[in-house]
Amino acid sequence: MTRPARLPQKVAHRGAPRELRENTLPAFLRALERGAEAIELDVHATSDGVVVVHHDFVLGPDTARPQFAGLSIAGTSWATLGTVLYRDGHGLPTLSEVLEAVGTRAAVYVEVKAPGIEAAVVEVIRAGRAECAVHGFDHRIPRRVHELAPELPVGILVDGYLLDPARALAEAGARDYWPHWRFCDEALVQSIHDAGGRVVCWTVDDAAVARSLASMGVDGLCANDLRELERALASAPA
Repeated sequence: MTRPARLPQKVAHRGAPRELRENTLPAFLRALERGAEAIELDVHATSDGVVVVHHDFVLGPDTARPQFAGLSIAGTSWATLGTVLYRDGHGLPTLSEVLEAVGTRAAVYVEVKAPGIEAAVVEVIRAGRAECAVHGFDHRIPRRVHELAPELPVGILVDGYLLDPARALAEAGARDYWPHWRFCDEALVQSIHDAGGRVVCWTVDDAAVARSLASMGVDGLCANDLRELERALASAPA
């Protein structure tokens, strides 16, 4: 295996989840300290249209006040969700707050978890300073974002093999192809690159896998531990 001429972009998966609660401002800032070149996060919209950063559709069981556990984000107002704290003291940041905190220090990849909130997400991104891109497992999401904001790069998340990855990318108006690393090989990378796209693999927490993907020429690696990823890429054969 030879060392690639250009190393993949180091993408922090939900911040620094091995050190701090995922998808929180402290986790994102820690990821920047760890050398993240980009941050990946998840968003939903509250019942009154505020875009918040959280992975699951409902709040987890370890909220500081038990009555908040299991609350649906989409079914709850920001007036309520903004007061929620988990037992470790962290709350839910808004996407606007995260973009303001990150600023121009790193790119931000925004995974939209459900369709219907694309316009709200685009509005927040346009108001911020950060370099952003949007992606989703539901490929209607990037397609809709592309329609609303053609200047905004979009991507498709993939957890399996597609018969024609380049066609799927084109149909969504997407730039970025996000496969789980198990479904990435040299032929896929070549196909996406030939179509003018980029390949960003998730979630890469094994050093040998990271080096192998880098040798294929992938454009980004999304990982839970940026320090481990940095060491893996630094030790790739020259």
